[in-house]
Amino acid sequence: MKKEKHHNEEVELTNEASVEETPQETTEQKAENEVENLENLKEKCADLADKNLRLMAEFDNYRKRTLKEKADLISSASERVLVNLLPLVDDFERAMKAMENTEDIDAIKEGEKLIYNKFIAFLQANGVKEIPTENEPFNVDIHEAVTTFPVDDEEKRGKIIDTVSKGYTLNDKVIRFPKVVVGE
Repeated sequence: MKKEKHHNEEVELTNEASVEETPQETTEQKAENEVENLENLKEKCADLADKNLRLMAEFDNYRKRTLKEKADLISSASERVLVNLLPLVDDFERAMKAMENTEDIDAIKEGEKLIYNKFIAFLQANGVKEIPTENEPFNVDIHEAVTTFPVDDEEKRGKIIDTVSKGYTLNDKVIRFPKVVVGE
């Protein structure tokens, strides 16, 4: 019996020892797991910081590239318009030379009309349109009244009776308001 008792004590001691070891191992394992988790989180944080830095640099490059493209587009668009105006300048120069050497006023007038029509066609091709004013009702959004003039005809009241200078739109945006006289 003593052996059994001794054996039981050994078993109990062994169980107690294993009970004592288990909490230590669990604490050590938890500490190791926490250290591992901390290292993983540090890696993830470093990766995210790196990705964020790269993304910011990429966006900055995109912004700079876009600004440069806009500036190039604006300068090339104005260049195209100016290049298309040069033939009109040539026509005016030829007309001025012709005025010096000719006595035929009708030919000069005809040449001037051709140049004018060519210029108007150029403006229309580039989206510039004249704002209609003759006998149109006065609209404060697209007309600029220089003065009013009393009229006898009731139909002309509130309408444009004279145009001092023409107005134009560029792609439906007013770029110059027509100066008009309104009937009162």
